[in-house]
Formats: sequence, C-alpha cells, structure tokens
Amino acid sequence: MRHQRFIALLAGPRSGRPQDAGLRHGGRAWLTVMTAAMACMLASPSSLSQDSASQGKEVAPEQQQVFNNACRSCHTTREGDNRLGPNLHKIVGRKAGSLPDYNYSTAMKGAGFDWDEEKLERFIANPDEVVPGNNMKPYGGLASADERKKVVAFLRSITTRSP
Repeated sequence: MRHQRFIALLAGPRSGRPQDAGLRHGGRAWLTVMTAAMACMLASPSSLSQDSASQGKEVAPEQQQVFNNACRSCHTTREGDNRLGPNLHKIVGRKAGSLPDYNYSTAMKGAGFDWDEEKLERFIANPDEVVPGNNMKPYGGLASADERKKVVAFLRSITTRSP
C-alpha cells in the first residue's frame, strides 16, 4: 500500500477529485519533511565520517567537514577506494602519482615529489601552479587559507594514526 501511495504522489492526481489533491498535498508535505530531515542527518559531522570513526580515530569534526565539502566529491580516505580522484589514504609522505591502481595524468606521474603538508597546502590552493597539466578540472583551488589548513590537518591525522 505504501508503494502505491508513493507512486501516486509522484504521478499526481488522476481524477482531479478533492481527495486526490488532499492526498497529494499531504503526501508531498510528508515527503518534503522527510527529505529535509535526511539532509540534516547527512550534513551532521557524525554522519560524515568515512573510515576514521570506524577505526576508533578521533578527527576534529570541523576539519573533516571542510574535507568533505571541498574534496569528498572526488576523493576518499579509504585505501584502495579510488573514485574520480585517487584515494588519499596516507597521502602525507606518499610519492605524487604513485598509486598503482589509479590512472594519473602524465603530469602527476612525472611530478617527482613526495606529498608533505606544505606541498598539499599549495596544491589545494592552486593545483595548476603546483602540477601544471593535472586532471583536477574543474577544481581551481580552495581560496581560504584557514580551510586549506583544516584539510591538510585532516589528511595528516588520517596518515599518522595507525588502524
């Protein structure tokens, strides 16, 4: 019965009768409230954890929040979990362009440096300045120095803690 009601909500009224309109309005209100509640739950710092909380690691929520907002669309912090961008598991100290199971740009493969905090901060600010020809398009950088520091601190915290 619930599935039929949900489908009826999506389809809208069929007969134009008042009870159909009432069902549609009441159901859409319910759907709006539930969608808003889910959005609030998903935006809370506790639900934004990737693998650090499951491994008992403490990460400052504001650092993880900034990472999630700026980076998580393309990157994860789980080892082996590459998406549009490579995973950032233990990025601090890793050679740029070195994950064997990710197809880096030629520029990143030939970057010739190891990621440290200063290099990460500069790259997050302006990827094209640090590695011209990288594949981070359309990302152009994170303007806020404070937010860049939070992202780097988050990446450092997940790199230095043992599982």
